[in-house]
Amino acid sequence: MLANSDAAGRLGTQSIGKLLLKFSVPAITGMLCNALYNVVDRIFVGQGVNEIALGGISLVLPLMTFGMAFAMLFGIGAANMISMRLGQGRHQEAQNAINHCFFLLTGAGVFMITAGLLFLDPILSLMGAVKGSEALHYARDYFRITLYGSVFFMVSFGLSHCTRAQGFPAVTMTGMIMGAVLNTILDPVFIIVFQWGVKGAAWATVVSQFVSGVYILRFIMSKKAVVRLNISIFRPQGAIIRQILAFGSAQFLLQFMMSAVQLLNNTSVGWYGADALGVANGGDVALSGMNINGVILMLILMPVFGINQGAQPILGFNYGAKKFDRVLRAYLGAIAAASSICLFGFIMIQAFSVQMVSVFAPEGSAALMSFAPRAMRIMMLLMPLAGFQIVSANFFVVTGRPKTSIFLSMLRQCIALIPCILIFGKIWGLWGVVAATPVADAFSFLLTGIMIFFELKKLRGKPKAGLDAGSAPNPSS
Repeated sequence: MLANSDAAGRLGTQSIGKLLLKFSVPAITGMLCNALYNVVDRIFVGQGVNEIALGGISLVLPLMTFGMAFAMLFGIGAANMISMRLGQGRHQEAQNAINHCFFLLTGAGVFMITAGLLFLDPILSLMGAVKGSEALHYARDYFRITLYGSVFFMVSFGLSHCTRAQGFPAVTMTGMIMGAVLNTILDPVFIIVFQWGVKGAAWATVVSQFVSGVYILRFIMSKKAVVRLNISIFRPQGAIIRQILAFGSAQFLLQFMMSAVQLLNNTSVGWYGADALGVANGGDVALSGMNINGVILMLILMPVFGINQGAQPILGFNYGAKKFDRVLRAYLGAIAAASSICLFGFIMIQAFSVQMVSVFAPEGSAALMSFAPRAMRIMMLLMPLAGFQIVSANFFVVTGRPKTSIFLSMLRQCIALIPCILIFGKIWGLWGVVAATPVADAFSFLLTGIMIFFELKKLRGKPKAGLDAGSAPNPSS
């Protein structure tokens, strides 16, 4: 146990640069591997089925994002609690957090399976497809099967945050890589060789998530973990559940609003695309194009989320240990790394948007190839600013202000973006929906910048004895 405790203790002693590299690289790898589930599915569906099937999968995306929101609520909430309690030397509370996290994740997964299978058609009918859409048929086949993997996904994705919080980011990375590699192997076999179509993509995802979940569970229950999952001593406590929910609420609401925006996007694109693209199935084609663009955006932002998650245990541990100078250096380092990735992604998109779309639809229709690349370039005009906003929103969780973090997380996804989609869509149709994204990015960047300026000013002047040794930031502040 001493060696394991040292692994967590290094969060407060090693250089910030080395820690960010050590924790962010595995986190980035893990997040990219998680994104590859969607990317690989769509590449092989686009090549092995057709471009309309891509639109069908896009109808399911809000539901998958909704599930991820709960995985992040419990997983990141428990991880924040674990890293801070370890920094404060309160090991038993960290133990309780991981036990509660497991049961919350499992319960959420079971609920998703039950509700999804009972109300499959009513749920899909709300996802944005126009009446008579061919894409809806593909969505039904894909979603029904992926529901069976809900528990595996919730456990593997949620508990992976807890292993990282203990000082073992490589374990999280390995579990994610295992699942992503297996999914990449199974996709062409199931989709192309077995001719299962979108059903093959769904089964490849379920099998891969199961393998990843088993790997993470084996580690978290082993003696190698600083804080082990021990089901036999679990006793439900409302106070711990409330703390987990408070610490994870910012990321939950961000993902939840992403799900809502994806639903609104699907509805708006399906509605306006029917007229804007000048083809009979314009709504389905526009859905496919926005699906491709969304996957590419995910590929760019997943490393940013990885940096954010890699920085979290460093920020949490040092804030809990009252080493505020290290908190500031870790935050600024995470901002620099995240912004660099967003700038690189912006350059690639502006230069190679046509080639990127062609990867997913090598035989794409003229309507798709005319719409998707142009829409991608417009939507991601202010991509270089995204890294700052994402990292800064999470920073307020660490400093004990989750409500502020929730507000900033919702700013782009709800407060700014949804009104822009509704207003611009009504004025300019499909291209107004596309233009809503950079406008929302600009607004959220300005407001986040103002709020973080005052927060950093306060942190710089904060004395190291600013918190009592046994106290924790107040989640309700």
